[in-house]
Amino acid sequence: MDQSVAIQETLAEREYCIIAVQGVLCEGDSRQSRLLGLVRHRPEHGGQEHALFLYMHRRMAITGDDVSLDQIVPISQDFTLKEVFPDGELYILGSDVTVQLDTAELSLVFQLPFGSHTRTFLQEVARACPGLDSGTRDPQFLWLSRYGCTEPQPESPTPRAWNSAPGGSNCDSSRPNGKGLLVDPSSRGQDKPENLLTRQTKSKSEITDMVRSSTIITVPDKAHILSMQKFGLRDTIVKSHLVQKEEDYTYIQNFRFFVGTYNVNGQSPKECLRPWLSHGIQAPDVYCVGFQELDLSKEAFFFHDTPKEEEWFKAVSEGLHPDAKYAKVKLIRLVGIMLLLYVKQEHAAYISEVEAETVGTGIMGRMGNKGGVAIRFQFHNTSICVVNSHLAAHTEEFERRNQDYKDICSRMQFCQVDPSLPPLTISRHDVILWLGDLNYRIEELDVEKVKKLIEEKAFQTLYAYDQLKIQVAAKTVFEGFTEGELTFQPTYKYDTGSDDWDTSEKCRAPAWCDRILWKGKNITQLSYQSHMALKTSDHKPVSSVFDIGVKVINEELYRKTLEEIVRSLDKMENANIPSVSLSKREFYFQNVKYMQLQVESFKIHNGQVPCQFEFINKPDEESYCKQWLNANPSRGFLLPDSDIEIELELFVNKNTATKLNSGEDKIEDILVLHLDRGKDYFLSVSGNYLPSCFGSPIHTLCYMREPILDLPPEVISELTLMPVQTEDDGSRLETPMNIPKELWMMVDYLYRNAVQQEDLFQQPGLRLEFEHIRDCLDTGMIDNLSASNHSVAEALLLFLESLPEPVICNSAYHNCLECSGNYTASKQVISTLPTFHKNVFNYLMAFLQELLKNSAKNHLDENILASIFGSLLLRNPAGDQKLEMTEKKKAQEFIHQFLCNPL
Repeated sequence: MDQSVAIQETLAEREYCIIAVQGVLCEGDSRQSRLLGLVRHRPEHGGQEHALFLYMHRRMAITGDDVSLDQIVPISQDFTLKEVFPDGELYILGSDVTVQLDTAELSLVFQLPFGSHTRTFLQEVARACPGLDSGTRDPQFLWLSRYGCTEPQPESPTPRAWNSAPGGSNCDSSRPNGKGLLVDPSSRGQDKPENLLTRQTKSKSEITDMVRSSTIITVPDKAHILSMQKFGLRDTIVKSHLVQKEEDYTYIQNFRFFVGTYNVNGQSPKECLRPWLSHGIQAPDVYCVGFQELDLSKEAFFFHDTPKEEEWFKAVSEGLHPDAKYAKVKLIRLVGIMLLLYVKQEHAAYISEVEAETVGTGIMGRMGNKGGVAIRFQFHNTSICVVNSHLAAHTEEFERRNQDYKDICSRMQFCQVDPSLPPLTISRHDVILWLGDLNYRIEELDVEKVKKLIEEKAFQTLYAYDQLKIQVAAKTVFEGFTEGELTFQPTYKYDTGSDDWDTSEKCRAPAWCDRILWKGKNITQLSYQSHMALKTSDHKPVSSVFDIGVKVINEELYRKTLEEIVRSLDKMENANIPSVSLSKREFYFQNVKYMQLQVESFKIHNGQVPCQFEFINKPDEESYCKQWLNANPSRGFLLPDSDIEIELELFVNKNTATKLNSGEDKIEDILVLHLDRGKDYFLSVSGNYLPSCFGSPIHTLCYMREPILDLPPEVISELTLMPVQTEDDGSRLETPMNIPKELWMMVDYLYRNAVQQEDLFQQPGLRLEFEHIRDCLDTGMIDNLSASNHSVAEALLLFLESLPEPVICNSAYHNCLECSGNYTASKQVISTLPTFHKNVFNYLMAFLQELLKNSAKNHLDENILASIFGSLLLRNPAGDQKLEMTEKKKAQEFIHQFLCNPL
């Protein structure tokens, strides 16, 4: 996912985040996750300057609210970035890249994830370094003074590091080697630099020696190496022909894969994992080990901070088969969902193109309590993707599980080594291994009947009622996947520490929640079992061992095939100008709605000359299309007389809805399709947007007594552009409402139906139900509203998130932070809000207090609600510097006061 979008929200005008990469800041024994953004500034007098912005962050950075600015490093004449190669450690193609950043005042070490994105990041940083010739103007960095730092002196040749420290505006430039920086305990599962072969932790002095003794390549050298034309047109043609002739130079060799999944219910490891990972099997060549519910604490859920990652990582490393040495290839984690990939040491050289991604499917489609993580890699000449997922819970929620699966498949995308190629999806791999707590249950049978069939070991009879089997048969999920026969009893739910079925008040029916499926050729399952010996959790771990046929290259045959391809290319003259034909050049998107994807497609047919194509930016524009549009793929390669289908995806969200409502923007754009060495083709995109209450200001909706879709466009535009401070001066024909009717409709529905609903505001709804809710609100047909409580609750959160001016206005933001902890002062701040905003705030607080009166049933508490609503009601002003995590907690404390005290 492109996290530069989150950074862009924190920047001022004339500042642009070129690229962002997530890494780990290494300081002694400390490992802290950081988001690094390369930011360009174009001064009014011309030219450009660059700086590295370092952010602390919680979970995957999706919006500006998810990041806190920690430090700024100007890219000045003394700036260098070096890659360091640790001595004495096994090098794995695909392992993380260690880089050292140095200025005159600062020295930092980062680990960056292996892959094409990091390579591109290093290239862009190299390009950003100022020229060394005497004619180049020295950067002044005056634009950085707005970030709370003392303004630099223009004559200073080596600007210091710029730090955003809490409680003060001046930079602390006295910290030796950049130590003592503000740190964030969040990690998001980045790989750590331990030597996994010996599984020992390095001391601080060892890490220092490792950096000092390493071979170093400076940024300019590295950039030169990386920017060599590895992916020119000729190379792309060769690669395409090699793929077509793959069978001529490869043979199939079997490798042993161990795949395991374990929902650990938030527990720390209490027992040896060898009964699960290594007993009774020969040493596997590859280990794929997944966990769910690694940490159930609220801190892990909201701030992505957990010590459990390291605990379980060490437990797995110690539980691997003792007859072989293993190297860790990758670790990826999203809240409680973690995936580890190990290979035998002798296979490490044949692992390449390693990429890891995450997809959260929790509330509002971003919380990582549910979702998936995945690692893709090339093993010899076979592409493999391993997915670990935790899908929605509860017996009746099988449709939500189906949706989670589809979301993971559609949103999980991996960058390719060749940056000209579009991202890879899960389905575009030779072998797919899917594991996890899929949460599908046994339906139509009562608890006692289920237990009786288990006691009789009538697993096939019970399997007929398994939701996953039923959904796969209906082709709603896992189409084309295979699962082995279930010859073991259900793995959920047990009393912790025992083999007894759940004896709690809920008395959950046993179910095969934990599953392993696969897709691809040359795959033989050797075992599929649970492991009853482990009793740490209310789940039992599951494992499967596979022999997987991997395509191994015969070097001699490969060389012959390559020579034949090159000879044939030598005969082909590429002097001809490439030419393509398009099946369609004009696209009309009819009745576009808020957060409802529309797709139009067309085909590109290539002529007789191989060509590369790309959608390019129009003059003075930062992107090739408007923010609500996307072309997939946006670039690619075509062999002679071949076709490719391009999808134009139109999606309106909170960032684009307001201007479409007001008429400041329209569904109109021109795309420029450029052929390398060829001409440009122009595509026209148009359509009509149906205005929505989502993305409309509070005061605008208060003046709309009629449904928004019943109003003329000019009225909607006038009301949307009306200043927020507008009060009723009697000039309008109709008196405004106290709060938006759409807000009342959702809250009233929840008050009547959901005050005792378990997990309200924590479990996602269904997408189709959200679209139905939106349509009911925009047409005023509230009597037709029929949706689950969770869907209405999520719609309410999405409504609050979409407000262009938050409930607590931007102008009051800092006052709220200052008086959090002082309820009298906090009430005074609320009293100064515009009338409509003040009414909405008080109305929501009264509703949330009603929910808390039913906490015994709905399991909500003040901390959960303050965490959920804090960032929605109280948002950082647009363009302001992002605040520290402690100050974000102040926003939650501010809301907390109103939940615990009389209004």
